[in-house]
Amino acid sequence: MREILRTNDLVLISLVEALLGGADVPYFLADAHVSAMEGGIGAFPRRLLVPEDDERQARRILKDAGLGAELTPERGHAV
Repeated sequence: MREILRTNDLVLISLVEALLGGADVPYFLADAHVSAMEGGIGAFPRRLLVPEDDERQARRILKDAGLGAELTPERGHAV
């Protein structure tokens, strides 16, 4: 799995989940339970992960939706 997004913004997470789900791109939202345990103060960002084989498609979908600036850098690429 590859991380493509890390954020505390629940609205952004919902939007990304809708975009990827609508395109049948599998994803996993990591750290959701940690964020709930810390009382919802937003100290721990949630990470959105996709299978390595779907990373390119997921990034393209989010860039096309105007969310390119929100993406984490691709592994092996400079910031």
